[in-house]
Amino acid sequence: MARAHLSRRSLLAAGGAAAVAVGAASPSAAAAPADDPVGTPAEALRRLQAGNRRFTSGHSRHPHQGLADLHRLAAGQHPFAITVGCADSRVAPEVLFDQGLGDLFDNRVAGNIVDDLLLGSVEFAVEEFGSLLIVVLGHERCGAITATIDAIHSGGAAPGHIGTIVDALRPVVEPVLDQPGDPVENGVRANIAAQVAALSARSTIIAEKVRQGALRVVGARYDLDDGRASLVA
Repeated sequence: MARAHLSRRSLLAAGGAAAVAVGAASPSAAAAPADDPVGTPAEALRRLQAGNRRFTSGHSRHPHQGLADLHRLAAGQHPFAITVGCADSRVAPEVLFDQGLGDLFDNRVAGNIVDDLLLGSVEFAVEEFGSLLIVVLGHERCGAITATIDAIHSGGAAPGHIGTIVDALRPVVEPVLDQPGDPVENGVRANIAAQVAALSARSTIIAEKVRQGALRVVGARYDLDDGRASLVA
């Protein structure tokens, strides 16, 4: 399938300019030394795991998050990992993985659902930046999963466009409702696995990179109580 090549500059220039304008209002900070380059998917995963350990132990470094770092990145970005996460305000990837500007290409939507728009965003990062890792990041007590379960049990419909989220999650959540244990937790884990599978099944770009060993797709569950992000898929 022929695809028009999209330039990083053309697609992201407007957003980059806005970010610089916002950052200019903050106090100036010296750029922290950049970490060593990440060369493999395994190294990318280890870096995220190390950052999460720092976060949970109270020793976050908050690396390269200053205005000088933003200026350094204005000419281009090379995020080593892509996140597909929930929009929940408690699940900010740069915070819980202790990463900085330019490290992660975040894609966040309630229920961490891989629809066509989100898939295109992920493929863009894979193609343009050569990111080495995709992390589908679900979390405990997910409101989107809870809303889906409530709608299934009540037979009702969610208001407004929230129903679109419920409709997307229903085929994933419904089959696990009768399993032992907490239904929301079962739904969260089932959804992480389903979205991990969907990334490669629906994208030839991602599947080929995975086949080549240039990319890895994993699923992680974030614990709101202790801050740990544990691999589950």
